[in-house]
Amino acid sequence: MEISILVYILVGFIAQMIDGALGMAYGVSSNTFLLSLGIPPAAASASVHMSEVVTTGISGFSHWRLGNVDWKLVKRLLFPGVVGGVAGAYLLTSIDGNIIKPYIAVYLLIMGGVIIYKAFTMIPRNEPDEFHGPRISLLGIFGGFCDAIGGGGWGPVVTSTLVARGKYPRMTIGSVNFSEFFVTFAESVTFVLALSFSQYWQIILGLLIGGAIAAPLAARLTKNLPLKALMIMVGILIIITSIRTLYLAIK
Repeated sequence: MEISILVYILVGFIAQMIDGALGMAYGVSSNTFLLSLGIPPAAASASVHMSEVVTTGISGFSHWRLGNVDWKLVKRLLFPGVVGGVAGAYLLTSIDGNIIKPYIAVYLLIMGGVIIYKAFTMIPRNEPDEFHGPRISLLGIFGGFCDAIGGGGWGPVVTSTLVARGKYPRMTIGSVNFSEFFVTFAESVTFVLALSFSQYWQIILGLLIGGAIAAPLAARLTKNLPLKALMIMVGILIIITSIRTLYLAIK
C-alpha cells in the first residue's frame, strides 16, 4: 500500500520539532518513524540526509535570528564536523554502519544520565561559556563521523557532551544546530555521489515540508524554555533513543 505524502510531512514535522527544540535527534527520530512505516533502511537513511539540508538550514537561521548562536563555538565545530561527516559518509557506502551503533549508544546512554544529574546539581549559567578549547574540534570530527555512520547523531554526540561539560544549554543548542547545516550538506553531497535518490522524492519532499514548518517554531520554543526543564528533556531523549538503538543492535 502506497503511503501518502501527508504521512511523511507529519514525520518531518515531529522530527524537526524534537531536533530544533532540543538540539538533536532529527535523524534518529525520522529514521525511527520511517522504518516503522516499512520504508527500507537504505531509503530511510538517504531521504533523511537529503531533507536535513533544508531543515537544518532553516533551523540554524532561526536560532541565529533569535540570538542562540555562539560564533566562537561554531568556529570550533563547523569545519571539523564537515571533515568527520564526509569521512563517515564515504565509509558508510562500503561498510555496515550498524557495527558501530552499540558503542555510540552506550556512550550516549551515560551522557544522558550525566546531563540529568547536572540539571539538578549545577547552577545554570546566565551567560555563555566563551572558552572553547581544541578538544571541541575533536568532538566535532567525532560527531560528524557518528552522524554519517549511524544515520543520525550529530546533535546527541555534540550537544550532550558540551552540555554535560557545563556549557550554556541554550547557546549550545543554537550553535550545534547552526553548524549542523554545513555538516549535513557535506554528507549529502557525498551520498549523492555514491547513491541514487530519484526513487525517494516523495519521502524527501514530505520530510522537507514538515521540517520547514516546524523549524522556526522549535527554535522559539528553545528560546523560552526554562534551562532545567530543557536539560532534563535532553537527557531523557538521549537515554530513550540510546536504549532503543542498543536493543536493536544486540537483539
